[in-house]
Amino acid sequence: MILIIEPLTHAAFAPFGDVLDVTGAPDKRINQGMCGRYHDRATLDFAEGKAGISLFKAKARSFPILLDMMERHPKGSQAFIPMSMDPFVVVVAPDDNGKPGQPRAFVTTAGQGVNYHRNTWHGVLTPLHAPGMFTVVDRIGEGPNLQEHWFDTAYTITTTAENVSATTDMGK
Repeated sequence: MILIIEPLTHAAFAPFGDVLDVTGAPDKRINQGMCGRYHDRATLDFAEGKAGISLFKAKARSFPILLDMMERHPKGSQAFIPMSMDPFVVVVAPDDNGKPGQPRAFVTTAGQGVNYHRNTWHGVLTPLHAPGMFTVVDRIGEGPNLQEHWFDTAYTITTTAENVSATTDMGK
């Protein structure tokens, strides 16, 4: 099964979460006019816990990318903010009776991050360039907050339809 990567836009990603970026004019100017504040860009939603800030360091990937598992967090939203201007891959899916529906794969542009809504199926952190450093804002609290779903047949994420024939043997 093949997923062709799409650009990450606010409209396309809205059912799954928030795109974090500095598009448009800032909401206000601060620091004697030297800094634009893009205010309250994500809906943070936590049950039975608090917001925490963690740092993640993930290995860089390259296309084609194999998607064999997705996860979700029923007790809290999860924001991924890259610590570099490099793009990364974002994979999300609607819920289909407790498991992921048809996944969609996006690639960010420089300066974009994402905030997954609580209980949204998503792929693992997938930077395209080293060092793969991210600030993550998510729920810190007691009890389990992770559900995983492993696909019987993996998806292959590629950049264009022309690459499909070259990637069909990956999942075999």
